[in-house]
Amino acid sequence: MKKLYVILFAVLIFAAGCEKNYSPEERDYINKIEKIRIDKNNEMKNDANSPFNLEPKVHFEELKYFDINPGFVFKSKLTEYPAKDTIKIYGTKGEERKVIRFGFVSFSYKNSNYKMNVYKGTSRTGVEYYSLWFTDKTTNEETYGVGRYLDFELNPDKDFIYSIDFNLAYNPYCAYSSKYSCAVPTKEDYLDLAIEAGEKKFHD
Repeated sequence: MKKLYVILFAVLIFAAGCEKNYSPEERDYINKIEKIRIDKNNEMKNDANSPFNLEPKVHFEELKYFDINPGFVFKSKLTEYPAKDTIKIYGTKGEERKVIRFGFVSFSYKNSNYKMNVYKGTSRTGVEYYSLWFTDKTTNEETYGVGRYLDFELNPDKDFIYSIDFNLAYNPYCAYSSKYSCAVPTKEDYLDLAIEAGEKKFHD
């Protein structure tokens, strides 16, 4: 029995040593993201317009996520393209869509630089929106095979500093139900790194 206690004590010491020493600000941030995830689970489970509650209904389970990592939050200005080209993309059901390649944000990670396009589109109800979507080295492994999205809210200030928070990366509705079709990221939207943050695959 004494030997067992020694082993358990050693495991606890090891676990404590492995725990990251986050600053108070980072702890507050982690708590904020945890609340966002709880709220989203509740919305997905209970909202009548959730993909889990529309025909064909999908059995609800809590969404799956990577551990929250403040190291996957980046800051960037938006660089608008001088010529904002309208390009063709496709939905997961094969339908053609048109969006505007509006600009890009950029970030550095482990001494490498990356760029993400910001797209401007129009919803079926005529509402304009801006979005980031991407694939990375986790795609079709830990994360949804089509790719993941980040919402983007355009600020009128040209010098505004945006937060690119991959802990908020989420799956489009087509990840949960075949009822939906979602925009497929292009080859240009591939990030050559493993974004181990945000939402994971829903279906294994």
